[in-house]
Amino acid sequence: MLQYHRLNNGIRVLLEPISHVRSVSIGVYVANGSRDEPIELSGVSHMLEHMYFKGTTRHNARELAEVLDSLGGHVNAYTTKEYTCYHAKVLDEHAKRLLDTLSEMLFESEFAADELEREKRVVLEEIKMYEDNSEEAVHDLILETAFEHDMLGANILGTEESLERLDRTTLKNFAASAYTPDRMVISVCGHFDALEMLQWIEESFAHAQGMAQASHSERPPQYTPKRVFQRKSIEQVHVCVAYEGIHYDHKDAQALVVLNNILGASSSSRLFQDIREERGLAYNVFSYHSAFRDTGLYVLSYGTAQDQATEVLARMDHLIAALLQDGVTESEMQKSKDQLRGSLLLSLESTSSRMSRIAKNELLLRRTIEVEQAIDEMMSVTREDIARTAQHIFSGARAIAAVGAPSLESIFEADNLR
Repeated sequence: MLQYHRLNNGIRVLLEPISHVRSVSIGVYVANGSRDEPIELSGVSHMLEHMYFKGTTRHNARELAEVLDSLGGHVNAYTTKEYTCYHAKVLDEHAKRLLDTLSEMLFESEFAADELEREKRVVLEEIKMYEDNSEEAVHDLILETAFEHDMLGANILGTEESLERLDRTTLKNFAASAYTPDRMVISVCGHFDALEMLQWIEESFAHAQGMAQASHSERPPQYTPKRVFQRKSIEQVHVCVAYEGIHYDHKDAQALVVLNNILGASSSSRLFQDIREERGLAYNVFSYHSAFRDTGLYVLSYGTAQDQATEVLARMDHLIAALLQDGVTESEMQKSKDQLRGSLLLSLESTSSRMSRIAKNELLLRRTIEVEQAIDEMMSVTREDIARTAQHIFSGARAIAAVGAPSLESIFEADNLR
């Protein structure tokens, strides 16, 4: 049974004991992501994530790596647009030491100048790696295009210029303002005694102090339906077609999940079956929705040969028009729901997935959503709900981002940005 606690300093703790496993998954989530950065410090949240592994007052970077490796399992971290996560999965016998080590990393890191300079070079290589991968880079480009006037569109990794501005003092000051107890959620799932685990967490994290100095912006970012083409000498063209989406607590969030699964998120989806299976026009073709606290972005993506780029776009337009005119069938809606239900239930067999799910519900929605409730909400979605959601999404103007040879700029000339 899921338990909720709040430490005296404001850190929220979620505990879900499971007796029949040997693993324990622990996640420390911080409600600070790349969109919460000042533009001149773009990438600072991601750099912080890296630097927390680079040495503390008790262990240098190599010693810290050895401590983490000695725990077995895996320890990692990632930065998103709206939060940062430090997560691990270890045997139950290592849970106490893992908590102590995570606390040491988050509150005793040195941010040594020499380590920071080395890590800047690492992140610059990471930026280049993504830039070289056009299939990945186009997804960053569409966010940058659709939200060009907001930090939501900025690259999580930052830029060479913004990274150059980061020094030890800047990191320490930013961490002090962002990594405050009121912004932190600790989620634990697996084999442990709940009272003992809560005591361990209090011992490791109760000393954390401070309150966030500024709240998140209340003004939603402005969506910009424009077209951006990035010239690159590659064989394929990679394209993202985007529409303004909805925030993750929107009343039609579940309807959009079902709709997306029908349109492009599965191997039986309309996009995949029409464009890849029946016509052989693309290897990768899919859709997804990125939801944020105040907006969202619905994206259709494909990679294809240069001479087929406009044909694929036309097929997408045709499939969207058919969806708006005829809706979805009862049969495909039910199949979609059954698939989504099965995927959710299967994910619950992983302590890591369960830990992540309950943490993000608390961090992003500030409430617990039981699995049965989530399934009931999804299964209650109607064809009318899907039709209304599709009309809401696809009636707006679209943004397009593409990466490919210069000759492909004709893909934009044929588009009227409905």
